[in-house]
Order: sequence, then structure tokens, then C-alpha cells
Amino acid sequence: MDHPDDMHIFRAVAATIQSKKKMKPWYFSNTTVRSPFRLRDGLVALSTSSLQGNLRGKDEELAFCRLLGDKGVVELRGDVTYSVGRKWRSALNKLGFLYPEVLPASGIAQSEIGPIDMITPNGWRLIRADTVPAMQECFLRALAAHYIPSALERKFDFSVFSPLRHTLAIMLELEKQTGESRLNFVEMAIVVQLSSSDETLADIVAQVLALRARRLASPNKRKFDGQEREAAAVLHGYAAGTFNDYADLNLRYLKATGLVQNKGRGLSLVPEKHVFVERLTQDTGIPDSDRSYFITLCDGAKLPTDNKESALAVLDDLLQQLNKRGIPFDATGKPTNTPADIAVIRHQIEGILSERNEEEYATRQAVEWEEIAAYMELIITRKGKKTLSNGEDIEVPQAEAPAYFEWVLWRAFLAINGLTNKPYDARRFKIDQDFLPVGTAPGGGPDLIFEFHDFVIVVEVTLTANSRQEAAEGEPVRRHVADLVSYYGAQSGKPVYGLFIANRIDSNTAETFRIGVWFTQTDDKMRLDIIPVTLVQFKAFFEALFTSGRVEVGLIRELLDLCGGLRPAHEAPAWKHEIEQTFNHQIALLS
Repeated sequence: MDHPDDMHIFRAVAATIQSKKKMKPWYFSNTTVRSPFRLRDGLVALSTSSLQGNLRGKDEELAFCRLLGDKGVVELRGDVTYSVGRKWRSALNKLGFLYPEVLPASGIAQSEIGPIDMITPNGWRLIRADTVPAMQECFLRALAAHYIPSALERKFDFSVFSPLRHTLAIMLELEKQTGESRLNFVEMAIVVQLSSSDETLADIVAQVLALRARRLASPNKRKFDGQEREAAAVLHGYAAGTFNDYADLNLRYLKATGLVQNKGRGLSLVPEKHVFVERLTQDTGIPDSDRSYFITLCDGAKLPTDNKESALAVLDDLLQQLNKRGIPFDATGKPTNTPADIAVIRHQIEGILSERNEEEYATRQAVEWEEIAAYMELIITRKGKKTLSNGEDIEVPQAEAPAYFEWVLWRAFLAINGLTNKPYDARRFKIDQDFLPVGTAPGGGPDLIFEFHDFVIVVEVTLTANSRQEAAEGEPVRRHVADLVSYYGAQSGKPVYGLFIANRIDSNTAETFRIGVWFTQTDDKMRLDIIPVTLVQFKAFFEALFTSGRVEVGLIRELLDLCGGLRPAHEAPAWKHEIEQTFNHQIALLS
């Protein structure tokens, strides 16, 4: 039975929420595709498939589902249903990456828009995007074109508005009133996604601040958030968990635009994008017809930087930011006649700022080593979430576990430090504005390259743990290490070590590395030093370095040399055992 005080609080929350009318919460995309950048992977798979333009019907949707599974876009886990394909198609339609179906009742011919379920201009733009900023621009054009209610989403009881501009305007108003644009998770869940342009920004922000004040006064934040969700569920007729699901989705897609970044369990505006956001929110117009809405959605919305005057204003702000941070940049003589000319300079500056931000991020990793170890634990256990000792929640989305595996090892070596290469040169996977991974490293090269003063470590990771591990990793890992042995041999003479990390090391994989031989195209024999270790072993050694206060890269090299020296005397199973014993011994010496 609930405590009387809890019931009192619940009634108070319910009374507050009752001041709002019953409303359907809005959200971007759909809850099937929580990670926006996976949509690009789905489009790439579809672009070379005969299924493009043929995604309607149970058989077709099932085929699309299987295509996504075969290409590694989704994990099917034996549960292949046509609903997966239908929901992916729906998400791509909704954001204008595939041409949506135009109903006859609209009075618009399908031919005026484009062939059903074929890839749109903005879809092709996303496929061709080869950098994170370029991908973010595609999502920004998609969300900026998204209005509700619309011909695609009619079941809303409020005036037409842009959820993207609406949310950004709320963040600007919060900044005006409080000094910061921060919008927390629960504020998105209970207030923002239940608001529309029918309310004034002042009223919405007042609701946010009232919620924030009540939460601040609550001794138990988790219980408070739950009571707020329950009260909202009673009023709006949805399951309480729905508000969290939609808020999580909305925050992810807002981040995919590149305009906002993580701030605790919420978001704030990216400083480099502030003027851009101001200009974007000034556009308060709505589509003048269903036809124009469809066309803009599929083409991608025009952005402030497509206009010369706004593009110059954004550029001037970026130049001021460079100046404030003491970063030299000479724009003299660079053409600014067109938005395209200005975009070239803007992208250069954004690249410089991004690199500087990443360098500063790298310097912070040593003090975040416990969080890094916690992420390793999530990779080991394959559990999705963990609450840290400071109350912060961390998460490894199941579909993104391979990317997070590479990312957490990158962070680990940034924390150990001593690197002579830049943090952005050490990784081959892409990151977003919060330094989180956007996919895994592309094929054709190693996952991670860490160069130190007198040696190099090539790190390769995999979640494959069965007998397929050797087939998938044995040859590529050896080839990548061999390529870098040749490169550094010619450049600096630095020795190159391979470090292969998995949750479980298959003995066939270990044997391949134990033999450690590679023949060049001229049949020259090359010896490779590749050490296979489990993530459990690496995590334990990583933690020992920091708890002992002896964070020295030389200890890593010593450990690799010890493990490599055991190769001649053992076959793979025994070598794996000896590696484990060596790790344990070195950890004991640090204790």
C-alpha cells in the first residue's frame, strides 16, 4: 500500500497536470528505429537491392526485414517478422528518405511526389554523406521539413507546427530566462512532447520551470519522475512507460541534427550552432499545401545557411568563437559570394573547432577511468544499462554494442595517455558532437591505432565469440598489423604490437596469432606480435593501472612482451592460459 505522503504528492502532481488538456504526445520517426544513424545503413542496404520501391505487402516487408538482418543493420535473433520491415519502411517514409504513399483522398497524384518507397533526393543525400556533419545535415533537413498534423500524420488535435523548431524555441526561451538552454529528459517527456504552438513559449517554459522546481525539492528524484509519468498517463490515456520511450526517441533524433548535445540526462544547444538555431526558429511558416509538404519532406527543407545573409551571420559567429578560444584562422581572400562559398569556410572552421573539442575531451579521460571501466562491464555482460556511483545512468544500446566496444577501448587508451598521435587519428570510427560512436570502423584497416614515443599498438575488437571468430578476424587482423609493421618500419622503425580483444578468445584464432606469420606479396616472411586477450583481462589491468597510481605506457609494452614471449612453448589453449596468468601476475604487482 502506498504511503499517505506519496498519495498526497501524486494528487498534487495530477492536479498540476490536469491544467493541461488531454493530448497525444508527438515523436520523430518511430520507436523501432531508435538510433537515427542506423537509418542510413538501412538506406544503403536498400539502394543496391531489388526491393527498392517494392516494400508493400507481407512478403515484401518480410524480405526487407531479412535484407536488414543479412546486412547487419538489425539483429534478427531468429525472430523474423514482417512487422520489422513495415516499421523500418514507415520510419523512412515519415522522415522523407523514401517517397511516402499519397492517398487518393488527398487529391494529389502519386506522380507529382515520386514513386512509392523509392529513395528520395534527401535519402540519396544521406547515403552519399561520408562524414558525421554531412549526415547530420540530412537529418536536420528531414526534421526541419517535418510538420504535424500533416497528410502523413493527421491524428493530432492542434494547429500545424514544426516539432523541431518548437523544441529549439523552448530551449532558447529557457536560456533567456535561466541563462542556460538545458532541457532535461523528464521535461521533454512530461512537458515538451505534450505541447504545441497553440501554447505560448512563456507558458511552456513556465511549466518546465515549475516541474524543475518540484523535482529539485523532491528527496527522491526517481520516485518523483515515476509519479509524474503516472499522473500524465492518467490524464492522456497512455501507458506511463510510453512517455519515456517517446522522450528517448525525441532526444536521439534531436541530437542527430547536430544542433544539440548531451547535458546530464538531457540536452543543451551546441554553442557553435547558436546563431544557426536562432535563425532556424525565426522561420515560423507552415506548408501552404499537402503537395508542397510532401515535396519539401522528400527534397529536404531549406536551411538558414542556404541563404547568403544568414550564412554570413553564422560564419561571423563562428569566426568570433575561434577568436574567443585563441584559435588562429585567416579568412582573408576566401570567396563569400554564394552560400556554397560560405559553406566551404564554415565547414573548415567547424572542423577546426571539432578537433579542438576532441583534444580537450581526450585530456578529460584520465579522470573518467571508472566510467570507462563501467562501459567495459556493460560490453562484457551485454547488459544495456548501469547506474554509476554518482547516480548517472550509462547505456550501451544492444544494436550499437560493436561500435561501443571500439569506442570504450579508444577512451581507455586516451585515459592512459602518452599518445603521440591525435585522438581523431587514433580512431577510424566516426563520433558525434558528444564524442559518442556513429557506427564501427570501416573495413580495409584496423579499428584503432595508438602511437607512442617508442612503439605502436594496433587494437582490434570483436563481439564474435564462436568458431567463426578465426574466419572473420584471423586474416584481416594479421593483414592490418602487417601493413602497419611495414609502414612504421619505413617511417620510424617503431615496433608494432597487435592487441586483439574479445569477450571470448577462440583457440583457433589464438593459434593463428600465436604462429604470427605473414607473407608479403614478394613472399618475404614477416613476424607479427599479436596478443589475444579477453575484455575481462584488459579491464582488470586497466583498473589496476589507475587504482595503483602507476598509469605508465611502459607497463603495457612490458605486459605485451611477456605474453608474446610465451608463444614458442605453448599451443593456443595453453598460451591463452599463460596469458591470463601473466595478466594476473602483473596486476598483483601493481596492487
